Amino acid sequence: MTRHEKRVERIKGELANLGGPMLSGSLTQQWNVCGKPGCRCKSETDPVRHGPYYQLGFKIRGKSSTMFVKKEDVAEVETRISRYRQFRKLCMDLVEAYMDQAREEGLGTASKGGQA
Repeated sequence: MTRHEKRVERIKGELANLGGPMLSGSLTQQWNVCGKPGCRCKSETDPVRHGPYYQLGFKIRGKSSTMFVKKEDVAEVETRISRYRQFRKLCMDLVEAYMDQAREEGLGTASKGGQA
């Protein structure tokens, strides 16, 4: 097994071991001011906004969207976002490994057993 084949197999193994659901996007905190007159969020001396509220912003098939996230789900959402980022990194690493293999060994060897 060549060094490129070993690298491809290592990356494919890491991809297989990611385990669990993924989410793309970014998690943000939102603080709001309500429309209720006299509310603490509108105080002139020491306003206290409502929140935090958590929101996941993401894009799928070119369309941007958001969803609110419960406070108790924030850690899980962060884990899923991290897993997705690792997935994307590994996918790019795999493509790069296949390109390096094709450059050094030719296309005939780069396709041997290299099914992703």
